[in-house]
Amino acid sequence: MRVTRFIACALALVAMHACKPSVPAGPPRVLVFSKTVGYRHESIEAGKKALMAMGVANGILVDTTENAAKITEDTLKLYAAVIFLSPTGNILERAAEVDLQRFIQAGGGYLGIHAAADAEYDWRWYGSLVGGYFLSHPDQQKATVRIVDAKDASASHLPSAWTRTDEWYNYKSLGKDLHVLATLDESTYTGGENGAVHPISWQHTFDGGRAWYTGMGHTVESYSDSLFLKHVLGGIRYAVGERRALDYAKATAERTPSDSLFRKVALTMGTLAEPTEMAVLPSGDVLIAQRGGEVVLFRAKDRSVKPVGKVAVYSKARNGSNVEEGLLGLTIDPDFATNHFVYLFFSPADTSVNRLSRFTLDGDSLRMASEKVVLQFYSQREICCHTGGSLAFGANRLLYISTGDNSTPFDEKNVTFASHGFSPTDDRPGHEPYDARRTSANTNDLRGKILRMHVKIDGTYDIPPGNLFAPGTANTRPEIFVMGNRNPYRISVDRQSGFLYWGEVGPDAADDTLATRGPRGYDEINQARAAGNFGWPLFVGDNFAYHHWDYATGTSGPLHDATKPRNDSRNSTGLKELPPAQPAFLWYPYGDSHDFPSVGKGGRTAMAGPVYHAAMFAQSRNTALPQYFDGKLFIYDWIRHWIMAVTLTPRGDYQAIERFAPRDSFSAPIDMELGPDGRIYVLEYGKAWFARNADAGLSMIEYRATK
Repeated sequence: MRVTRFIACALALVAMHACKPSVPAGPPRVLVFSKTVGYRHESIEAGKKALMAMGVANGILVDTTENAAKITEDTLKLYAAVIFLSPTGNILERAAEVDLQRFIQAGGGYLGIHAAADAEYDWRWYGSLVGGYFLSHPDQQKATVRIVDAKDASASHLPSAWTRTDEWYNYKSLGKDLHVLATLDESTYTGGENGAVHPISWQHTFDGGRAWYTGMGHTVESYSDSLFLKHVLGGIRYAVGERRALDYAKATAERTPSDSLFRKVALTMGTLAEPTEMAVLPSGDVLIAQRGGEVVLFRAKDRSVKPVGKVAVYSKARNGSNVEEGLLGLTIDPDFATNHFVYLFFSPADTSVNRLSRFTLDGDSLRMASEKVVLQFYSQREICCHTGGSLAFGANRLLYISTGDNSTPFDEKNVTFASHGFSPTDDRPGHEPYDARRTSANTNDLRGKILRMHVKIDGTYDIPPGNLFAPGTANTRPEIFVMGNRNPYRISVDRQSGFLYWGEVGPDAADDTLATRGPRGYDEINQARAAGNFGWPLFVGDNFAYHHWDYATGTSGPLHDATKPRNDSRNSTGLKELPPAQPAFLWYPYGDSHDFPSVGKGGRTAMAGPVYHAAMFAQSRNTALPQYFDGKLFIYDWIRHWIMAVTLTPRGDYQAIERFAPRDSFSAPIDMELGPDGRIYVLEYGKAWFARNADAGLSMIEYRATK
């Protein structure tokens, strides 16, 4: 019995120690990472040499790399801390980002030097790890650094007023939990923008690990400066910490699934003519709207496509030219399984309105005689563009309808002063289609909005609480949930949070003209947690303001005020004092995006898809997306042909963005839906405008848990 008891105890001890992370033997090891995609600092090479010499002198093993493939879990497990030595730009793929995050969560350390704050702008977790992002800098010059914590090991040797020459960064998005070690005295140099408290070195515990950062270190001379090098050495010791073993049981970030586990499956190609929006039915069949007015049914069983109904639509101008109107939106009733109701948003051929109607699907035929007009409103047809037209149900039978600003982006002919791709606000008589204030900024007009209504079983609707204007408010429409839209072409409602998402197709100016007109054009991905004004045509992007502009004289006026926007257009029938403008959730121009570099550059047509919640597809584990995508928002761009997954915090704030299914190609994705099987369905318009495209079709993204 004693032997048995001894063996049992011995096995228990072995199991306990096998599960417990072991402290690495020998001196601490750090990895110096200095990859650059943007500006490359001349001092990087001097910094590497200095850090390696410092390691030899102080019993620290120092490895260096510029290979982002080394930022992986298997490699990071070998280190106590990583040192980011002035990397710039978008330096890591998403898999590496997640593995770095897991390393910190497991108890690893981070040290950033100088331009470490000038990297990974579209990964907000990284900015929080560093403690802030680079904003700007003046020319190199002398300045006085004032020591805040003279007791800290990295600062105790420094003079209380330390004068040195460097490139002095201004910062944005500074963390609120930073333990500031040293500040810049802005009175001792020119170009400071952070005010009386301008941190330049700091440290903090973050997400299970430790982070230390200094904004100094731009110059080559810094790496032969004994005061600076001892400052960094103290930072390394802080980042390394007490040499506790990494504990990956504490890492909560899900590792990224391999791209090879996803493949695009074409369900039907070349059978559709200008598809616009779809609804995946409970059966797995798919209803598809086509701009010409046709509704077709894709049958999953035999992958056939069958016409089921058609509405007569305005889709060509009188001169035969194509226009953006037509059959624009389609969705099914939340109780479709029992009532078979289908909702269409379209431009009827016989009258200048856009109309929301309900029909009944009887088997595989849409009963056109069952039409119940739910809502319609005037839409000018003198000149193109911007229709919106997307439909989406949220909880409690709340239907959201997107509408465009019904204004033209084109310059008016034979006028001296035109919009030139900026904000169209010409309110002179006879120029109405060139004034988006008459629609988007008009509280008494349903165009340039996202509407929200409670649809009743009889096809009528009432106004839910929480819309932007209460029923009975003078000079307003109570259906308005969101105003200040240009062309919210595709929308989606998060089934769990109730947040509304949409892509906003933005204006065409390629360059800023900030002194007179305003910002360049941006497309937007937006999130509305509550009713609000999203700014167009007075603001775009991150609340970048346009100037007042006099089209008669070409005179520039003051910038619009996002906190107190006014609509003084002679064409507006609504309130003059508007709700405060809300900034975009994501925004990107034609060129490279500094804030969201992953989106690339080129033409732009932003659209928003669904938010995936793994728990909703617990019974479809063989077909649903993996847990990694839980809580992620899918967005896509019709022109750039990509799909992205956006990581959100539990509150719904933006955190990161990454390509989804990057190995597959898409031909102008125009709608995305989650099917009842947890798969992503993608509707592709095809790459030619106003045409029946061979590459138009319906696909799904298949996930294979094992190759």
